[in-house]
Amino acid sequence: MTTTRRFRAPFLPISPPHSKELPLIGLERLIKGALFNCSMCGNCLLQETAYICPMQCPKGLRNGPCGSGAANGCCVDSSRPCVWHVIYERAKARGTLNKLLEVQAPLDWSRAGRETWGTVISEARSRGLLSPANLARSGHWREETRTLFRDIRQPAWWQGDDQYHPPRSIEPASGLQAALSRGEFVVTVEISPPISANAEMIRDRAGRMRDMIHGANVTQNPMATPRMSGLACSALLLGEGVEPILQLTARDYNRLALQSEALGASALGIHNILCLTGDPPTKSRGPAAGLPFDLDATQMLWILRRMRDEGQFLDGRSIKQPPTLFLGTAASPSDSMPQHEALRLEKKINAGAQFIQTQLVYDAKLLERWLEALEARDLLTKVHILVGIGPLRSIRVARYMLEHIPDIAMPAQMVEQMEKSAQPEEMGLEIALRLIEEVKQLPGVSGIHLMSVGWQAILPRLLHEAGLFTLPGESNLGQLYE
Repeated sequence: MTTTRRFRAPFLPISPPHSKELPLIGLERLIKGALFNCSMCGNCLLQETAYICPMQCPKGLRNGPCGSGAANGCCVDSSRPCVWHVIYERAKARGTLNKLLEVQAPLDWSRAGRETWGTVISEARSRGLLSPANLARSGHWREETRTLFRDIRQPAWWQGDDQYHPPRSIEPASGLQAALSRGEFVVTVEISPPISANAEMIRDRAGRMRDMIHGANVTQNPMATPRMSGLACSALLLGEGVEPILQLTARDYNRLALQSEALGASALGIHNILCLTGDPPTKSRGPAAGLPFDLDATQMLWILRRMRDEGQFLDGRSIKQPPTLFLGTAASPSDSMPQHEALRLEKKINAGAQFIQTQLVYDAKLLERWLEALEARDLLTKVHILVGIGPLRSIRVARYMLEHIPDIAMPAQMVEQMEKSAQPEEMGLEIALRLIEEVKQLPGVSGIHLMSVGWQAILPRLLHEAGLFTLPGESNLGQLYE
């Protein structure tokens, strides 16, 4: 049953277990360790994940793969496969793919390192499932057993399911949501926070892009490298008249920090939040931070949606004034398995995602294939999709992205055009303009998300030549980025 070698030693209890528990803990660790490389997380999902332990994922993701891995390699350790792609393949073979749509809770760390068998047996006894009369009623017993396991893995403080949860309010939470609701073709861009306390850098970038865009993402510690906080940068953008899209990564937030950050963001007038898993901490230049993560992107969406729509903290307390939020997530149209990617996105949309910003797209055919996979799961009417576009400045940049950025695919013809061009910058601009035109024609696409890829100065010209921005008065493009 084991699929990959164990990434970490089994968890130990945070408090000493009772002496009566020790024999069962030892037996469970021995048997489940041999069969499933069990991490003894105490929050077992084996029945839901085709009997492959999801805690073999180095990030500890319990709701599907991150956007940084690939079917043949984990982003933390490339020598091992992505365990979630293995889970998908086995679930598909078993006909249990839809089981993976249930939104699973983050770990209850008080149960880590302890046994689960005793809990199951005790709960089964309390429900009378082990009585001879119930055992004889096979159909009833199986249904009651399924309910038992669901109640154990879905505690009262979580109650995850596999259903779509539309927002309770139809009023737009932000200008971005309002524009999308009106059917406008929207444009968002990325603004990287400075590696310093220099607020003028953010203000300057905001001023140059203010009238061209519907919103600006504030990236959250890209490549696991510390920068100015996303919340502070978002507040600065807001002060300059640019609507921010605050990125929150599971890598950088535990469940407490996430809830407080959402309240603070809403209080400041920052209502667009993009939930991401985040680059692995091993990418950092400094000492690596810890694994596994406390949360994943799907769990973040579930928590924030419930805070907004149900006015409830994760611990069950009521929120007197819930946050006003427009929730988003990321996607990978170039994924080699679009059906798996569509399943992953359905789970995120069910959890609360209202808009999607994709990874960079250079192959419109792959994008169309991905959109068809989403349409097959009836997702295109439930979410707004902004396609990632990034102009290529040189063949060196193109090769770097192909080699170092996950889920980037470029047609061989495009690479050849960049190699042969005597003016690579003009060729890169031409390719970006062609992609924008192709993207605009595809059903289900609501706009584009521009990533400068180290070429910030070209964005005004790109938007102008794409017909998405008109120069005001006597202005010229040079004034906008010189």
